[in-house]
Amino acid sequence: MANDGTAALLNPGAVDPGYRISARLERLPVAWWHTRMRLIVGSATFFDAFDAIAIAYVLPVLIPLWRLAPAEIGAMISIGYAGQALGSLFFGWLGERIGRIPTAVITIAIFSVTSLGCAFAWSYASLLVIRFLQGFGLGGETPVMHAYINEFAKAQGRARFTLVYQLPFPLGLHTAALAGWLIIPTLGWQWMFVIGAVPAVLALWLRRLLPESPRWLASRGRFDEADQVLRGIEYEIAQRGGRALPPIPDDVPPVPRSTTRPADLFKGIYLRRTLTLWSLWFCTYLVGYGLTGWLPSIYKTQYHLSAPDALGYSLISALVGTLGSIAVAFLIDVTGRKPWFTAALLLASVPLFLLWNAAGMAPLDVAIRVSACLVCINSVSIALGMFTAENYPAHLRALGGGVAGAWLRIASMIGPLLVGFLLPAAGLGAVFALFGVAAILGGVLCHLFAIETRGKVLETLTPTAASS
Repeated sequence: MANDGTAALLNPGAVDPGYRISARLERLPVAWWHTRMRLIVGSATFFDAFDAIAIAYVLPVLIPLWRLAPAEIGAMISIGYAGQALGSLFFGWLGERIGRIPTAVITIAIFSVTSLGCAFAWSYASLLVIRFLQGFGLGGETPVMHAYINEFAKAQGRARFTLVYQLPFPLGLHTAALAGWLIIPTLGWQWMFVIGAVPAVLALWLRRLLPESPRWLASRGRFDEADQVLRGIEYEIAQRGGRALPPIPDDVPPVPRSTTRPADLFKGIYLRRTLTLWSLWFCTYLVGYGLTGWLPSIYKTQYHLSAPDALGYSLISALVGTLGSIAVAFLIDVTGRKPWFTAALLLASVPLFLLWNAAGMAPLDVAIRVSACLVCINSVSIALGMFTAENYPAHLRALGGGVAGAWLRIASMIGPLLVGFLLPAAGLGAVFALFGVAAILGGVLCHLFAIETRGKVLETLTPTAASS
């Protein structure tokens, strides 16, 4: 039970009737089954990232072609995130209603088909509409898959287990930067969106190769199905390992049956968690996507670089920023979530404030400072999905992640728009200062209000009977 107040029962219901789903998941050794599952999900995550950021590398070509003003550039970047915000909310809810895997299949199909549609856009207005629809699918995939992966992870080493699968996400971002640099000048901007349509075939693999989450099935009262799925996983792991599985631990709380009600996100201990998570998502992605979405266009319009050079400098920052994603995957189980997030956000603000005179700097100097910031920001952004899933019980996990992810999308939408209006009015230094303030705010809020989840079983962290 939580230790921070009085009990306020949310959704009392039947408890796992002897199947001990959570305890059996906790005793499973990490095996090839887990690796295969994470590879399949990670491949979808790769294209999620590629499709989300592709527009940043297409815009330097479209700006002169369609004669786009700064406000129009910001709107084109932001419209995809508006779709993602709605998709995150809707599919987070749907993931609780029909399950993790069917929901993931739907989202992947949507963002793949609409990515191909973007390649056939004939005008600014048509691309704006299709990008919105593409965002609807992109926004839904992430919270559902975060919930799914976390529900198979053991308490010890859960961050490494979940975050290693997410490393394809920054890889997808960097591949988009590399593809933009190599493909757009030679084959044309449309091919960026054609590549983004590839994951349509992944939807079939997901449905055939991945079972539903036993924790989700148990939370819906479908204990027999959860047991059947888990028996299959246990059998495969035992057969491949050539030895019996470890004993089932006795100290793991069972998965309770509960009904999903959105209002429960704001009851008891979950009110503080929800507001804290929203703040972290908003501040982190206001900086992260605000920078990465605008960087190629800033190099093009403010420093008058050619499109290949603008994309090249952006690629440098993207590649260096990967170091933060790799570091957090292997170290956050040692440092803990709260100390890492707090320190990373505060440190990210330093190079941003050092860019107050960015208009008078050389492009390389800007790239170095932005890269230092992205190392810190990326280490937080890649881990927030995992951390959010740790904060909610099974019947709220996808929904809580979806609502929190909507704030990611709102921040990603607001960030580019703010740059579009602030840049001509106050200059480039003010843009970087704004992002610096956002990073500091996120770090302070994390230090004051976030909980520590390292090494704790999900059912221990997220009691159905919430204390206030």
